[in-house]
Amino acid sequence: MTERARLWFDAWGPILPLLIAEATIWVGFGALLPILPIYFREHGVDLPTLGVVVAAWPAARLIGEPAFGWVADHAPRKWMMVTGLALAAVFAVMPVVAVGPAAFIVARLLAGLSASIYDPAARGYLVDANPPERQGETFGLYGAAQMGGLMIGPAIGGVAAAATGQPTIVFWVAGAALVVSALLVAVRVPELPRGTHTAEEAAREEEAATRPIRLLNRLLIAAIAFNVGSFFAGGTYEVVWSLYLTSLGAGLDAIGLTFLTFALPILVLSPVAGRFIDREGGFLALVGGMAGVAICGALYPLIPEVWFVVVLGLVEGTAFAAASPALYLLVSRASPPGRSSTAQGIFGAAGTVGTIVASLLAGVLASIDLRFPFFATGIGAMATLLLGLALGRRALWDAMQPRHPTRNPVRVPTPTAEQAGG
Repeated sequence: MTERARLWFDAWGPILPLLIAEATIWVGFGALLPILPIYFREHGVDLPTLGVVVAAWPAARLIGEPAFGWVADHAPRKWMMVTGLALAAVFAVMPVVAVGPAAFIVARLLAGLSASIYDPAARGYLVDANPPERQGETFGLYGAAQMGGLMIGPAIGGVAAAATGQPTIVFWVAGAALVVSALLVAVRVPELPRGTHTAEEAAREEEAATRPIRLLNRLLIAAIAFNVGSFFAGGTYEVVWSLYLTSLGAGLDAIGLTFLTFALPILVLSPVAGRFIDREGGFLALVGGMAGVAICGALYPLIPEVWFVVVLGLVEGTAFAAASPALYLLVSRASPPGRSSTAQGIFGAAGTVGTIVASLLAGVLASIDLRFPFFATGIGAMATLLLGLALGRRALWDAMQPRHPTRNPVRVPTPTAEQAGG
C-alpha cells in the first residue's frame, strides 16, 4: 500500500463500512428506479394516482425522520440503522406480492418509514464521527458512495431481468441489497461513544455561528429551505422521468444511461468538491450548485431528444456534486452539540416536503403535458434557493467559511470483535 493510500485509510477507514453499506443500498435503489413508475402504470395506476404512490414514501419520512432523529441522539445508532435497513428490505419486495394502487401506497408508506429509521442515524453518525474541518469531504464521500451504487444498480437490475426473464426481479435485487447493507452495518460499524466529538467541538469552536445552542436556528431553517428545493427535483423525476423518456422513444437501456450520466459527475467530483469546501468554504458551491440544478430542471423539455437529456444530466450531476456536500456541511454546522441526528431528521423531513409536493404536482401536471413538471421543478428549486438565502443572510456566509483543523482530531474507534457485535 502506498503512503498516500495508507493515510487515506487511516483517516477514512473507520467510516468506510458505512459508506460501503450506503453504496449497496443505492445499488438496489438504482436497479429499481427506472422500472418503478412503469411497473406501477402497468398495474392500474393512472398518472394523478402515480403522484400519490410516489408521495407516500416521503410522506412517511416527513413524520418519521424528526422522531427517529431524536431517538438516534439518545439510543444506539448502529442498531437503529440495522433495524431500518432490515424492515426496508421486507417492504422493498412488497409490491411484487401486493398489487394495486392501494397496496402500492401502503408499501411505499412502510418503506419510507423504514428509511426514516436508518437515514438520520446514519447521517448523524457521520457528523459525529468526523471533525468539523472534514465535514465537507465526509459528505462528499457519502454522496459519491450513493452515486456509485446508483450507477451500478441499473446494470445489475438489467442483467438480472434479462437472465430471469422477469422484470420484477429488480424488486428482489433491491431487497437483497438492503439485507447485505444491514449485515454490513451490524458486523463492521462500531457504535460511536457519546460525546466523542461534540464536547471537544464545543470547547474548541468559539465562533457562535459554528454550533448554535438552539435546535431551530437561522442556519438550520435556511438549510431546510434549500433542501425542499433539492428534493423537489427528485420528487418530480421519480414520477415522470422514465415516462418522459419513454415518450421520446427511449428504452430501458437509454433510461439507465441517463441515470449513469447524472451519477458519474457526483461519484467523481463529490469528494473533490467536499475537500475544496473544507479548505475554501462552501457558500459559492452551495449557491452555484443549487442554481444549476434548478436551471437544468427547466431546460430538460426544451429539446425533446434523448441525447440532450443525457448530456444535460452530466451538467446537473456536476451541479449536484457541488451543492450536496455544501448543504450537508451547513446542516452539521447548524446542529447544536449532541443534536446532530435530530437536526438531520428535521432536515431530511423538510426535503420530503419538497418530494411530496413535487410528486403530487408532477402527477397532475403530467396528465396535461409531460413537460410541465420539469418547468415547475425549475421554478420551485430556484424559489427555495432565494428563500434560503434570504433566511440565512450574513450568518449563512459566515457558517460556510472553512474551519482550521485541530492538532488532535478525535476519530471513530476501529471496531473490535466485541464492538462489532454490539
